[in-house]
Amino acid sequence: MPSFEITPIGTVRNDRTDVQHTDNWGAVRSTITVDERFGDACLQGLEGFSHVEVLFVFDQFPEQDDYCEPRPYRGRSDLPPVGVFAGRGPRRPNRIGVTSCAIEAVHGRELTVRGLDAVSGTPVIDLKPAMREFHPEDVKQPEWVSHLMSEYFRP
Repeated sequence: MPSFEITPIGTVRNDRTDVQHTDNWGAVRSTITVDERFGDACLQGLEGFSHVEVLFVFDQFPEQDDYCEPRPYRGRSDLPPVGVFAGRGPRRPNRIGVTSCAIEAVHGRELTVRGLDAVSGTPVIDLKPAMREFHPEDVKQPEWVSHLMSEYFRP
Protein backbone atom coordinates (compact mmCIF):
# COMPACT_ATOMS: atom_id res chain seq x y z
CA MET A 1 0.00 0.00 0.00
CA PRO A 2 1.21 3.52 -0.61
CA SER A 3 2.12 5.55 2.46
CA PHE A 4 1.33 9.18 3.08
CA GLU A 5 2.46 11.92 5.39
CA ILE A 6 0.26 13.85 7.82
CA THR A 7 1.32 17.19 9.21
CA PRO A 8 -0.18 18.10 12.61
CA ILE A 9 -2.57 21.05 12.66
CA GLY A 10 -2.00 21.85 16.33
CA THR A 11 -0.86 20.71 19.76
CA VAL A 12 -2.56 19.69 23.02
CA ARG A 13 -1.70 21.43 26.31
CA ASN A 14 -3.02 20.20 29.66
CA ASP A 15 -1.86 18.97 33.08
CA ARG A 16 -1.55 15.32 32.03
CA THR A 17 1.97 14.15 31.13
CA ASP A 18 2.04 10.51 32.27
CA VAL A 19 1.06 8.25 29.36
CA GLN A 20 0.66 5.34 31.79
CA HIS A 21 -2.12 7.19 33.71
CA THR A 22 -4.97 5.95 31.55
CA ASP A 23 -8.17 6.68 33.50
CA ASN A 24 -10.09 9.67 34.85
CA TRP A 25 -10.06 11.88 31.75
CA GLY A 26 -13.55 13.32 32.28
CA ALA A 27 -12.51 16.53 34.05
CA VAL A 28 -9.27 17.09 32.14
CA ARG A 29 -9.29 20.50 30.46
CA SER A 30 -7.08 20.79 27.41
CA THR A 31 -6.27 23.67 25.14
CA ILE A 32 -5.56 22.87 21.53
CA THR A 33 -3.56 25.57 19.82
CA VAL A 34 -3.99 25.41 16.06
CA ASP A 35 -0.98 26.31 13.92
CA GLU A 36 -0.83 29.90 12.72
CA ARG A 37 -0.78 28.79 9.07
CA PHE A 38 -4.58 28.34 9.36
CA GLY A 39 -5.21 31.94 10.44
CA ASP A 40 -7.05 33.41 13.40
CA ALA A 41 -10.51 32.55 12.04
CA CYS A 42 -9.85 28.82 11.53
CA LEU A 43 -12.13 27.81 14.43
CA GLN A 44 -14.89 30.32 13.63
CA GLY A 45 -18.31 28.64 13.86
CA LEU A 46 -17.10 25.84 16.14
CA GLU A 47 -18.50 27.68 19.17
CA GLY A 48 -22.00 26.75 17.95
CA PHE A 49 -21.31 23.06 18.60
CA SER A 50 -21.31 21.31 21.97
CA HIS A 51 -18.62 18.75 21.03
CA VAL A 52 -15.69 18.33 18.70
CA GLU A 53 -13.99 15.16 17.49
CA VAL A 54 -10.25 15.46 18.02
CA LEU A 55 -7.98 13.25 15.93
CA PHE A 56 -4.48 12.99 17.34
CA VAL A 57 -1.33 10.89 17.23
CA PHE A 58 -0.18 8.70 20.10
CA ASP A 59 3.34 9.96 19.40
CA GLN A 60 4.82 8.75 22.69
CA PHE A 61 4.10 5.08 21.89
CA PRO A 62 6.11 3.07 19.37
CA GLU A 63 4.31 0.86 16.90
CA GLN A 64 4.35 -2.84 17.70
CA ASP A 65 6.36 -5.23 15.56
CA ASP A 66 3.44 -7.60 15.03
CA TYR A 67 -0.30 -6.97 14.96
CA CYS A 68 -1.37 -10.45 13.82
CA GLU A 69 -2.00 -12.07 17.19
CA PRO A 70 -4.87 -10.95 19.42
CA ARG A 71 -3.66 -9.63 22.78
CA PRO A 72 -5.42 -9.14 26.12
CA TYR A 73 -7.00 -5.69 26.24
CA ARG A 74 -4.70 -3.19 28.00
CA GLY A 75 -2.31 -6.11 28.59
CA ARG A 76 -4.59 -7.43 31.33
CA SER A 77 -4.70 -11.21 31.59
CA ASP A 78 -8.20 -11.02 33.12
CA LEU A 79 -9.58 -9.59 29.87
CA PRO A 80 -10.15 -11.45 26.61
CA PRO A 81 -7.65 -11.17 23.78
CA VAL A 82 -8.74 -8.88 20.95
CA GLY A 83 -7.39 -8.08 17.51
CA VAL A 84 -5.65 -4.75 16.99
CA PHE A 85 -8.75 -3.16 15.40
CA ALA A 86 -11.08 -4.23 18.24
CA GLY A 87 -9.48 -1.78 20.68
CA ARG A 88 -8.92 1.95 20.91
CA GLY A 89 -5.54 1.94 22.67
CA PRO A 90 -2.33 3.68 21.57
CA ARG A 91 -0.38 0.61 20.49
CA ARG A 92 -1.76 0.35 16.98
CA PRO A 93 -0.78 0.92 13.37
CA ASN A 94 -0.41 4.62 12.60
CA ARG A 95 -1.03 5.39 16.31
CA ILE A 96 -4.11 7.55 15.55
CA GLY A 97 -6.53 8.36 18.37
CA VAL A 98 -9.93 10.02 18.20
CA THR A 99 -12.08 11.37 21.03
CA SER A 100 -15.31 13.34 21.08
CA CYS A 101 -14.81 16.18 23.59
CA ALA A 102 -17.02 18.86 25.11
CA ILE A 103 -16.19 22.33 23.83
CA GLU A 104 -15.63 24.84 26.64
CA ALA A 105 -14.25 27.84 24.75
CA VAL A 106 -13.12 29.02 21.33
CA HIS A 107 -10.74 31.99 21.09
CA GLY A 108 -8.92 32.66 17.84
CA ARG A 109 -6.67 29.64 17.25
CA GLU A 110 -7.23 28.22 20.75
CA LEU A 111 -9.86 25.61 21.47
CA THR A 112 -10.48 24.55 25.08
CA VAL A 113 -12.10 21.14 25.51
CA ARG A 114 -12.98 18.79 28.36
CA GLY A 115 -12.43 15.03 28.30
CA LEU A 116 -9.63 14.75 25.75
CA ASP A 117 -7.59 11.63 26.54
CA ALA A 118 -4.29 12.92 25.16
CA VAL A 119 -1.29 14.06 27.20
CA SER A 120 0.27 17.49 26.94
CA GLY A 121 2.35 17.94 23.79
CA THR A 122 0.30 15.49 21.73
CA PRO A 123 0.06 16.45 18.04
CA VAL A 124 -3.47 17.04 16.74
CA ILE A 125 -4.07 16.01 13.14
CA ASP A 126 -7.65 17.16 12.64
CA LEU A 127 -10.73 18.63 14.31
CA LYS A 128 -14.31 17.89 13.27
CA PRO A 129 -17.50 19.25 14.84
CA ALA A 130 -19.57 16.45 16.36
CA MET A 131 -22.88 16.13 14.52
CA ARG A 132 -25.57 13.76 15.77
CA GLU A 133 -26.18 12.48 12.25
CA PHE A 134 -22.67 10.95 12.24
CA HIS A 135 -23.10 9.09 15.53
CA PRO A 136 -24.97 5.78 15.87
CA GLU A 137 -28.01 5.67 18.12
CA ASP A 138 -27.63 2.15 19.48
CA VAL A 139 -24.05 1.17 20.22
CA LYS A 140 -23.48 -2.43 21.27
CA GLN A 141 -20.37 -3.56 23.15
CA PRO A 142 -19.30 -6.46 25.36
CA GLU A 143 -20.11 -6.12 29.07
CA TRP A 144 -16.40 -6.33 30.02
CA VAL A 145 -15.80 -3.14 27.98
CA SER A 146 -18.47 -1.25 29.93
CA HIS A 147 -16.91 -2.40 33.20
CA LEU A 148 -13.36 -1.57 32.08
CA MET A 149 -14.28 1.87 30.76
CA SER A 150 -16.37 2.87 33.78
CA GLU A 151 -13.45 4.88 35.19
CA TYR A 152 -12.03 6.15 31.91
CA PHE A 153 -13.96 9.43 31.66
CA ARG A 154 -14.83 9.71 35.35
CA PRO A 155 -13.46 13.02 36.74
